[in-house]
Amino acid sequence: MSENDSQTLACVIIPMNGRQLLLPNVTIAEVVDFASTEAAANSPEWLVGHLEWRGLALPVISYDAANGAALTVPGANRGRIVILNTVSDHHQRIPFMALVTQGIPSQARLTEEQIRQLDGEAGPADLMQVEVEGDTAWIPNLDYLESLAVEVAG
Repeated sequence: MSENDSQTLACVIIPMNGRQLLLPNVTIAEVVDFASTEAAANSPEWLVGHLEWRGLALPVISYDAANGAALTVPGANRGRIVILNTVSDHHQRIPFMALVTQGIPSQARLTEEQIRQLDGEAGPADLMQVEVEGDTAWIPNLDYLESLAVEVAG
């Protein structure tokens, strides 16, 4: 491994409705095709439904709706579901959660110099806005998203 490799972080850029998320690769357990059960009546606006994955019923969260925008279900085989490892105190109860995407996530290897924090208006599901090689992206607030998943966990 070269010295340069140790200074890069494997990341995933995840397309959402009108924006993209940036996460370290290690937060993602798997990316699967969009498929979930319908959310029950009286469910929170951000709950798309549940996904049966590895014997678990994972809540599928709409990042957009969790951030105050409209829930948008992807069409024409474009969407995926990103299964995230949880890291909060609730990890034993809910080890994974899922986010619906509006396209296919892509991988990137980034250095600290390629990421610059911006002063964007953050919603509750946002940690911060960043610029990545000329594009803007949002780093999601995983603690907040996990708290939503715990809210609807069975």
